[in-house]
Order: sequence, then structure tokens, then C-alpha cells
Amino acid sequence: MQGILYEEPSILQFFFVTCLLGGWAAWMTGRACAQTWRPYAGLVVYLLLLGIAVRFIHHALFDGTMFTLQYYVVDTIILLIIGTLGYRYTRANQMVTQYSWLYERASLLTWKPKA
Repeated sequence: MQGILYEEPSILQFFFVTCLLGGWAAWMTGRACAQTWRPYAGLVVYLLLLGIAVRFIHHALFDGTMFTLQYYVVDTIILLIIGTLGYRYTRANQMVTQYSWLYERASLLTWKPKA
């Protein structure tokens, strides 16, 4: 997988920067967008910018390449997945808490109308 998904010599560096640091930032960005009732498209724009920041951290800390489309796309897809999970989790909590007479929780990330 080294060379395809990540360029670092160790997967731990990729995991630390992209999944841990970037993933935490993506989760919090998704959470913030949901709490302020912003549309999902706004979250996507923010996460595309966060993907650039994650590439910069790879470059600055581990001497990775800054401008590589392949690794930017991989990092951004991971950030989009984690950010979307944070967005949906927070939005589901909002809907069942603020509109408890209308909706009930269907799963961890979804809600449904009360019967």
C-alpha cells in the first residue's frame, strides 16, 4: 500500500497525520457545520481546504511532497468520510433532541418520523 495510499516510509506517520490529526479536525468541522445548520455542500468545501492543510503537515513534518494530486485525493477522501460521519452524527442528535415530538432515532446517524 505504501506508494499507493501514502508516501511515508511508515503507515504510522500516515495514520497519525491523516487519520488522527486530520480526522479529528474533519470530525470537528462536520460537527460545527451541523450545529450551525449549514448545508452539507459547505462542509465539502471546508474539507477540501482541510485536505490542503493535511498535505502541508505531511510536507512540513515528514518531508512529503506538497503538491501531489494522488495523495491529496486519498487524504481528502478520508477527511470527507470522517467529516461526514461527524456531520450526520451531530445532525441526528439535533433532530431527535430539538424536534423530539416529530422524530425518533433510527440509527446512530439517521432519524425517522415518529409513528
